[in-house]
Amino acid sequence: MQSDKDKTFDSWLVKAIGRVQGVGYRDACIRYARAQDITGWVRNRVDGSVELMLQGSKEQLADMCRWLRDGIPAAHVEKLEVSKVPPPSPRLNRFDRLPNL
Repeated sequence: MQSDKDKTFDSWLVKAIGRVQGVGYRDACIRYARAQDITGWVRNRVDGSVELMLQGSKEQLADMCRWLRDGIPAAHVEKLEVSKVPPPSPRLNRFDRLPNL
């Protein structure tokens, strides 16, 4: 039997710009994504932004992006840049933190 993770999914590359480093943003993203059954990764960028690869249904990813804007009180997201990653992209198994880039 196929799980929801094995069904068709979208992949979005998201860049959060603003006060998003040093405020627990990545850890909060990991907790929220795992709770929502979204796979992918998150990492800090040297330009002060946070970059995420999100995989899941369109609805899951849209909800995650709404949460990324307003779900972390200590952060101040000025802008979210969202790019859809064209298929095929391999399905990731979980949501993890990657080293800074």
